[in-house]
Amino acid sequence: MSRLIIVSNRVPRPRERTQPAGGLAIALNEAIRTRETMWFGWSGAHDGAAGPGPQVVTQGNVTFATIDIPATAFRGYYEGYSNSTLWPLLHSRVGLTLFRREDQAAYRAVNAQFADALVGLLRPDDTIWVHDYQLIPLGRMLRDRGVTRRIGFFLHVPFPAPQLFDCLPQAGELLADLGCYDVIGMQTQTDADNLNAMLSAQGVAVRARAYPIGIDPVAFAAAARRAAAGPEARRLLDSLAGRALILGVDRLDYSKGLPERLAGYERLLRRFPEHHARVTMLQIAPVSRGDVSQYRTLRRELYEMAGRINGEHADVDWMPLRFLTRTVSRATLAGYLRLARVGLVTPLRDGMNLVAKEYVAAQDPENPGALVLSRFAGAAQELSDAILINPYDPDEIAEALHLALTMGAAERIRGWQRMNAAVLGNTAADWARRFLGDLER
Repeated sequence: MSRLIIVSNRVPRPRERTQPAGGLAIALNEAIRTRETMWFGWSGAHDGAAGPGPQVVTQGNVTFATIDIPATAFRGYYEGYSNSTLWPLLHSRVGLTLFRREDQAAYRAVNAQFADALVGLLRPDDTIWVHDYQLIPLGRMLRDRGVTRRIGFFLHVPFPAPQLFDCLPQAGELLADLGCYDVIGMQTQTDADNLNAMLSAQGVAVRARAYPIGIDPVAFAAAARRAAAGPEARRLLDSLAGRALILGVDRLDYSKGLPERLAGYERLLRRFPEHHARVTMLQIAPVSRGDVSQYRTLRRELYEMAGRINGEHADVDWMPLRFLTRTVSRATLAGYLRLARVGLVTPLRDGMNLVAKEYVAAQDPENPGALVLSRFAGAAQELSDAILINPYDPDEIAEALHLALTMGAAERIRGWQRMNAAVLGNTAADWARRFLGDLER
């Protein structure tokens, strides 16, 4: 079996290399555990000039190779083109998309830096798997440097309708970049169809395929059982005083539909007063990309909404909404998910959304909760037995929450059993095996 080369914007931090925490590290854990692997990416350092070369550390069968990004290039590459241009565009938020030629130049320069550093580390029979929107040009840049090995690319976020993507200046250049890969993977068939329409119009021969990503449901279910009996989950349960828990877990990002979610919960409290003092919503939303202006604006908006909801509806012995912007450990979250009567997942657009699958895996089979899920999440195609909603309609969210809170045990069990079968039937290991199987054939 050839060596696997994984390339991503960031590699797992040292403490995550034995206990994966990030979504990509968790998804790839099975693939890298069973074969020799090198994981290549940015070190996280951007304070000065680029370092002298890749820093290489080997743990077991995995080698982690990292490079620094010069401070002069980091802002344009990461905060600029990656997260202020591509991220909103790929999530169909054209109105939030900012484009500057200098950011585009920095983006391509950093991809060239990745290619220059990686070429010297490659062996003749390596299989290369590039991940996500920050590194779209990397395949072409490796080809320009003489790399003839199989190179695959996976986009973890959605791909918009052709009319929206066409708003990007020099969009054709990125499409030509994608044409240099042997296999292109997307989360859903809709995403693949959108990209293929663009590739076809540009005369690019390669075609994207759908490889929906999964989780390790057996391991996550076991972690949830353990955590639900632990001190953090017990502390949360005691504080609820018998009230039903509605739980949301997301990065603080405008793609996750957080203002719409809080508006839906607020509408529940207004339209269905029977839930007053009988339900508590916990929203965990760790701050991300705090230096990007749209994220700072979103954070202020959410603080204001949370204050208004609690100010209008709280009582002396009841706080209807708890809003956290600090990170909670993955193990603790697993226990919280098992305790939640309702999992509330309302992205305005999402490639997959693994929190929805983790919520299903975490449930007690004898008394599962109900999942309220945006139909614009990729996970909705596999979890059709969730209560599917349009996140732009606060009344629809409120009605779905009311249904979830009043649903009988038998109905909850039937829905959970079908969703759990779907989660078990498409694991992270299955995803990696399918993609790498196609790439290596």
